[in-house]
Parts: sequence; C-alpha cells; structure tokens
Amino acid sequence: MLIYAEALATEPCRIAEKHIKHLREVGFDDEAILDINLISSYFSFVNRLSCGLGVELEDYLVNSK
Repeated sequence: MLIYAEALATEPCRIAEKHIKHLREVGFDDEAILDINLISSYFSFVNRLSCGLGVELEDYLVNSK
C-alpha cells in the first residue's frame, strides 16, 4: 500500500496495472484501493496547494515535533 501511495504522490503517470494487481494480491479490494488512491491524492493536492501559496504551519504544529 505504501509503495503505491508513494508512487501515486511522486510519479502518478507511472502507475500501472501491476500496482493494482499487487494491491489485490495482498488483500485489498477495489473499494479499499479507491480509498487509498483518494486519500493519497487528496493529501498530495493539499500539500502542493499550501506549499505553493506559502502557507506556514501553526506554532502548535511546529513545536509538537
């Protein structure tokens, strides 16, 4: 799952049927694969949007590390 999510975030055009096939082989059904895709894509979108606009983290998030 994490390999798929990373590939989706870094090289989305390289996602191939082999990625989906592997997820099915390890037990994910189509609904779970869609969920992984939607969540990963959403976070990629939001991160690019906020970074592109120069949004800074709230102090409590920075200091919690």
